[in-house]
Amino acid sequence: MQLRYNYRLYPDAAQREALAKAFGCARVVFNDGLRVRQEAHEAGLPYPTDAELSKRVAVAKLTPERAWLGEVSSVVLQQALADLNTAYRAFFASLSGMRKGRKVAAPRFRSRKDSRQAVRFTANARFKILDNGRLRLPKIGDLEVRWSRELPAAPTSVTVVRDAAGRHFASFVVQTADQPLPELDSEVGIDLGLTHFAVMSDGTKVSAPKFLRRAARKLRRLQQGLSRKQRGSNNRKKAVRKVARAHAKVADTRRDWQHKLSTQIIRDNQAVFVEDLCVAGLARTRLAKSVHDAGWSQFAAMLEYKAARRGRTFARVDRFFPSTRMCSDCGRINDKMALNVRTWGCPCGSLHDRDVNAAKNIRAAGRADLNDRGAQVRPAPVPAPRGEAVTRRELAPSGAQQTGISALQGREDVKRSPTTVDFYAGDRHLGSAPVHHGVARLKKTVSGELTAPVVARYRGDKLFNDSDSDPVDAR
Repeated sequence: MQLRYNYRLYPDAAQREALAKAFGCARVVFNDGLRVRQEAHEAGLPYPTDAELSKRVAVAKLTPERAWLGEVSSVVLQQALADLNTAYRAFFASLSGMRKGRKVAAPRFRSRKDSRQAVRFTANARFKILDNGRLRLPKIGDLEVRWSRELPAAPTSVTVVRDAAGRHFASFVVQTADQPLPELDSEVGIDLGLTHFAVMSDGTKVSAPKFLRRAARKLRRLQQGLSRKQRGSNNRKKAVRKVARAHAKVADTRRDWQHKLSTQIIRDNQAVFVEDLCVAGLARTRLAKSVHDAGWSQFAAMLEYKAARRGRTFARVDRFFPSTRMCSDCGRINDKMALNVRTWGCPCGSLHDRDVNAAKNIRAAGRADLNDRGAQVRPAPVPAPRGEAVTRRELAPSGAQQTGISALQGREDVKRSPTTVDFYAGDRHLGSAPVHHGVARLKKTVSGELTAPVVARYRGDKLFNDSDSDPVDAR
């Protein structure tokens, strides 16, 4: 498995200038390659290949207009063309339907005002981690690295990133082997929410930290200060960086908290099941700010890759699965409930906490089908409550014969289907039909009122008329 390890860099003034040159040269090469391909497309010519673009970069270095491209490592320029090729491949795969997920737009020109700038060094660049802990990059120098943890293996590439807050990071790509944990018997379903970030099927509730809400006052003050600065001034650039640092702190805190929680869940459970939420759709509602603050997609992605690395099972339950409305004891699906309904009772006698019940149903759905589509639940049989069980004839409910359900004999269970169903057209009795596997069919017809056989289906404790003859009802 390939993993990325990010570390903070602390370049000095000369190194920051060298990195800025590398960012600029990579950006120019990317834009030149994109312009050439766009012109070829408008002229009806085939796209220039990567080899042709690479040769053009080598020729451009010899010209006075692009001579400054030779001041940075050639690997950085070649990787910029590789990024352009990757962007085009993703765009064409999205157009053809081979790429899953949301549609990918065509590559766009990069700007020096973009909040994120990055360059990549592969093994051909011969970057090196020195014995004193510094990172040596060609034509940049030895950069100070804050090693928060050791690399598990030798890196295959390193990407230097500058974010909107002006911070520099080194992102190493490392090929690591899976490290499975000892097997456990516990499985957990997780219902993600806003009031409680995660509710487990065992009843554990994790409160939502709401990092963005807690930092809203400071962010509001910084945004107000930014709005008062004149566009293009140095003070406005400083204000932009302050706002970016405040947002970066919120994002880093959220990411660190989610890493700790996801690691704990993977360690304590052999199988983890979550609901496949439509975050993009929820982000278009009045709860958009809270949805973005929660970071459900990032948390689910952490659980997925950590489960794969640690030998655990991870599955997503279909987003249309009625986990909230289904009773986890009897399997009955109730009507839709408002968000302010936090507890509800089922006719079977069970009293449910809304979120805990949903987590239990998610766990059952994940057990039933360990894939991403159409997980279904077959609830376990439960005994009828004492008040509903009928074993003697005199305890049968009144009017049972009128509804087509005969009085129960002997030790019959109330959960069984009726033996016969009566069909009526208004007050006129058309006939009776026996029930076979929950279906009653009246085969004979009555002239002038019934011209086709009528079918009634028994579902739970209700009868449904499946005929097109409106005046006919099943009782």
